[in-house]
Amino acid sequence: MTGLARKLVDEGLLDEARAESAVTNSAKEKTPLVSYLVSNNLVEAKAIATAASNDFGIPIFDLDSLDIEASATKLVGEKLIRKHHSLPLYKRGQRLFVAVSDPTNYQGLDEIKFNVGLSTEAILVEEDKLTVWIEKALEQEEEPTGLDDFGDEDLEDLDLISDEEEGQEEAASDADVDDAPVVRYVNKLLLDAINKGASDLHFEPYEKRYRIRFRIDGVLKEVAAAPISMARKIAARIKVVASLDISEKRVPQDGRMKLKIGKRSIDFRVSTCPMLFGEKIVMRILDPSSAQLGIEMLGYEPDQQALFEENLHKPYGMLLITGPTGSGKTVSLYTGINIINNPDINISTAEDPAEIVLEGVNQVNVNVKQGLTFASALKSFLRQDPDVILIGEIRDLETGEIAIKAAQTGHMVMATLHTNDAPQTITRLLNMGIPSYNIASALNLIIAQRLTRRLCKHCKKPLEIPEPALLAEGFTEEQIKEGFTVYGAVGCDQCVEGYKGRAGIYQVMPISEEMAKMIMSEATALELAEQARKEGIKDLRQSGLLKVMQGITTLDEVNRVTKE
Repeated sequence: MTGLARKLVDEGLLDEARAESAVTNSAKEKTPLVSYLVSNNLVEAKAIATAASNDFGIPIFDLDSLDIEASATKLVGEKLIRKHHSLPLYKRGQRLFVAVSDPTNYQGLDEIKFNVGLSTEAILVEEDKLTVWIEKALEQEEEPTGLDDFGDEDLEDLDLISDEEEGQEEAASDADVDDAPVVRYVNKLLLDAINKGASDLHFEPYEKRYRIRFRIDGVLKEVAAAPISMARKIAARIKVVASLDISEKRVPQDGRMKLKIGKRSIDFRVSTCPMLFGEKIVMRILDPSSAQLGIEMLGYEPDQQALFEENLHKPYGMLLITGPTGSGKTVSLYTGINIINNPDINISTAEDPAEIVLEGVNQVNVNVKQGLTFASALKSFLRQDPDVILIGEIRDLETGEIAIKAAQTGHMVMATLHTNDAPQTITRLLNMGIPSYNIASALNLIIAQRLTRRLCKHCKKPLEIPEPALLAEGFTEEQIKEGFTVYGAVGCDQCVEGYKGRAGIYQVMPISEEMAKMIMSEATALELAEQARKEGIKDLRQSGLLKVMQGITTLDEVNRVTKE
């Protein structure tokens, strides 16, 4: 007895007698060994995959998170797929990637290789999911997938480079390095993350496993588990490309890199942090297309959008966007900049770091270690004839005072703050030590925002919720009488847990004359919130409930981002 069966015995998942019996019976029934073990409840699918991963040093992929190209399925054909219980996932150049639950299925991989004329590469997955997806793939008609957009030729040209290499002539790559398993594995994960619209990738080492997660639509989802033996190799690969010191594992490091696919270039921000069992790495995908969405795509209500655009075109004053990390503040700022950006005005930005390069905008990366702070960048901007100044974040009194002074002296200033809602922004500025009269005279508009997940239009279902429950959630009797449908998330092959994409909810608060008087008298956040209600300004929860009434999101999502 050899191969996977022996490994399962050594791991204590099967005794010798049952293993030998399973090998004999699966051969008689012409059934793959792993299929026989799982279908007869002898060993769990996940346990087999974990044992195979540890023994052969290859990662386990979540088949639900992989992209299956119908063209690959057709290339191999149903007969070979069923015969070898393997699922072709996609073709890249002269390589065909095939999902298997038994990495020792060399005969099957070789026969597929012979029939299609391509080299094959095994992707380890769990048996129960493989069985389900084989049936799904054979039933589905050919549909384009996100990875098809890159094209086989582009993906063969895929290269990871550091920012320092950008613009330099690239040396020819070594074939052995290009084919290294860790390099291919990291490249595959990055492509999958881009294809699925992920904003971040998390590489997390634990005592006995290495977890990889994507943040999709604001929620983390585990997509792969690599053997712990690969942890250092993966970390080293990412750190080298991000121009980080691979020998330094005791302190956090930050870097950047680019993923080049043919003529396309995608930026990543890389952050490392030493943990108990190795370095955790988080990669932020900096997608330039997010800054080009257009204000119509961000989810503002018509009256909110009108206020935003009106204040963007004012010649001076301050516009603040607030919210927690990951609430879309940067996208809102960049969208605003794109609306007003033209050759007639001078726009300067100070960011930490500049996430997306904007054509025609003078961008500065803040570097505190070198003495380039937000405050010092602002002082420099004021000597460079600016029309519009963007500040990544007002963090301290000095930055706040200079920003206020700039807004009072004929400049349009845009910035972000971390506060829970628009009225609390005033309190935060006062607590920094900025005089109330300066705040009242400089501030034009505050936008507080959150991001909710959008319901998948393919599978959302209507819910029946009694009127008392709707009233308790914050809907008005008038809204209930007018009638609307509340939808719930279901989940299908087109989405992630019933959601696809995100929509913003906003509190857009202009500083009226009465509001300015209250700021001058240092009114509390509660008093300012009450005045905002009197002026008809929707708070974040009311904006969220409107999105529920429109069938865009769920009550659960609105509660998640607005209930304190």
